[in-house]
Amino acid sequence: MKLWRTPLDAKDTKYPSGTIHIIIERCKGCSYCIDYCPKQILVMSEKFNKKGYHYPDIVENGMCVNCNLCTNICPEFAIYSEEDEATIE
Repeated sequence: MKLWRTPLDAKDTKYPSGTIHIIIERCKGCSYCIDYCPKQILVMSEKFNKKGYHYPDIVENGMCVNCNLCTNICPEFAIYSEEDEATIE
């Protein structure tokens, strides 16, 4: 998001970051995690899991803001994110 001006505390603000973990064999390919990701870092893979479903892939590591929307929306509990140690205070 591009702002028309820079906030005064922009240099002091730390943004959370997380690591996404996908349990490939649990995924049923609903793509909710892809649709609701605010940073759009997930895409549907061309590969199949053992059940025959396409599962999500991570486009770029390090872009996750650890919002946990993917974790909360997944009906199969196949994806979760963990906050990176560098951002925990």
